[in-house]
This record gives sequence, structure tokens and C-alpha cells, in this order.
Amino acid sequence: MSKHVREYAGEEIAVSFDSGRCIHAKECVHGLPGVFDPRGRPWIDPGKGTAEEVAEVVARCPTGALQFRRLDGGAGEPVPERNRVMVAADGPLYVSGDLELRRAGQESGRAETRLALCRCGASKNKPYCDNSHLEAGFADPGHVDSGRSRVEPQTEPGRLVITAARDGALIFKGPVEVCGANDSGRAHMMTVSLCRCGESNRKPFCDATHRESGFEAE
Repeated sequence: MSKHVREYAGEEIAVSFDSGRCIHAKECVHGLPGVFDPRGRPWIDPGKGTAEEVAEVVARCPTGALQFRRLDGGAGEPVPERNRVMVAADGPLYVSGDLELRRAGQESGRAETRLALCRCGASKNKPYCDNSHLEAGFADPGHVDSGRSRVEPQTEPGRLVITAARDGALIFKGPVEVCGANDSGRAHMMTVSLCRCGESNRKPFCDATHRESGFEAE
């Protein structure tokens, strides 16, 4: 288990928290303040809610910093039927679906359902977002050109493999819907490269500017 991850167990459900992936979206605190209390010690107490309540709120965490493990034989987190990338204005890529995240050179990676991936180039925890876009002053409205669609909307389940290319883009292979901020457009694709250096002139899509800017990332 990563040094950033801690697990908090109740009788029916255990919740793990990866502090390295948390960007304080506060879905947990707003959803179950009795279970998720930043002022409490420990700050997560799964025993103060039912397993179903805790599981439902954990699944709202857009970054995947929170995960749950049922101890009562209950169902795990369902995998979303569609793969989506939500482009946040001035912020990260929120990805949901049947996901597999790989580092450069890996032939397999970690299965995920929720991710927040850096697109400003400044994160200290790449490929994950760590809110560095706020300090860096990253600005981009997050618009998506619907005319970039290459396939019909996803109708069948399919895994989306995301590879963080060394010193380059985030490469998505598999059925995916890329959605612009504030419903500013959407594109359906099977393969797409999205900018993670923060410098592309065609954000959120990669235009290879990372080669000129000297962007470095594993």
C-alpha cells in the first residue's frame, strides 16, 4: 500500500484514503459529514453510517482518492457503463468508467473507475491532479469541438486504457466521450491524445507542443 494511503475500517465496510490524490472536492464531507469529518480523529469513521450510505458517498469522489472494501459481503463499486472525460474549466480531466491507468512502458496498469488527471503540467504527483493548477494560474475554458467525433456514442461496455506517455500526452485507447466544461461540446472517439503539459494550442487535445516546451514527466 502506498505511503499516502490509509484504511479506516468499520464492522461492515472499510474505506481507504489516498491523500496524494485528494484535491478537496468535498463530496464526502457534504455527503456524510458524520462519517467524513476533517476535524475528527480519525477523520473517517465508517461505523457512523451504513455500509450502503458510505459506499454510495465514496463513489462520488471524482478523483478516486477514496475507495471502499465491503466486509459484509456486499457489492463492490459498480463500473460505469460509459467512459467519460469531463474537462474542467481551468482544472483537471475528470475521468470515469472502466479504466486502466498505465505509466509509460507498462504493459498493464491499475484498474480504476474514477480519476482526476493533471492537464496544467504543474502537478507534483503526475499523472494525477494535485491542485497545482490553482497556484500556477492555469487558464483554459475547457471547450470541446463536437466536430472532432470519430465514432458513434458508446453503446457497449469497453475498457479505456490511459497511458501517460513519458514527457508527452495522455493517450486514451478505447471508447470514450470527451465532454467540455459547462456542456460546451462533446466528442466520441476510440483513440485520442489529451494535453498534459498545459501548453497545447488545441486544448484539451494534444498538438505536440510538449516537444518544444521541454515538458518532462514520467
